Amino acid sequence: MEAFFAGRGYEMHRHDTYAIGCTLSGVQSFQYRGAVRNSIPGGTIVLHPDEPHDGQAGTDDGFHYRIAYVEPAAIQSILGGRPLPYIQGGISEDRRLLSAARRILREVDDPIETFEYEDALFELANALAAAANPHTLGRRKQVDYSSAEMARQYLAERPQTVTLEQIETICGRDRWSLSRDFRALFGTSPYRYLTMRRLDAVKTSLRNGSGLADAAFSAGFADQSHMTRQFSNAFGVSPGRWLTLTREPR
Repeated sequence: MEAFFAGRGYEMHRHDTYAIGCTLSGVQSFQYRGAVRNSIPGGTIVLHPDEPHDGQAGTDDGFHYRIAYVEPAAIQSILGGRPLPYIQGGISEDRRLLSAARRILREVDDPIETFEYEDALFELANALAAAANPHTLGRRKQVDYSSAEMARQYLAERPQTVTLEQIETICGRDRWSLSRDFRALFGTSPYRYLTMRRLDAVKTSLRNGSGLADAAFSAGFADQSHMTRQFSNAFGVSPGRWLTLTREPR
């Protein structure tokens, strides 16, 4: 995504993906892990999955930026079970990381073919690992990547009802070790991962013309109000407001 904002852009929200971006002009400010961060051209923004943040202009001139949302599972397919890289403060001055990020953060009308994207993703994953705080890496206990990936694939199918006991049976791991490994490998809890997949389904249904109640039910939410609360918490806007903002002008 590429955008320009003057003033406040987003209320507090979070993604279950990495948000990797660069400020093209101006000062991009955001609250992240208890402090206000300021991004200027020349650095790389790396917001860890599931970390709350907002967004606003740091000066009266506004800011222009690009950002990409990269699933932790895509990074894990390259890291092969190592804990997800964490960038302290959400901004890195690492030149290798900036170079890798720019391969993906290209102009929105400049398409990238699959082979090139996969090559760029490999470079990005390894640049993230190299740029991460070394004290963050290697502290966790040994993790079971295959079981956690099995759980992720099951949750990605958005089952209508699911419990940790069911996942435990499917994966052959005790639920608490599996939950710990899932967080280490994919940056969020199994429940949050399932919720975000359901919200993705809601977005698709709304784009296709479904009403809020039908979209909530088909995605697996208990009711419309439950879905609306989760949607607003995740994206910082209501479902109706999101649809208005994303609908292409006729």
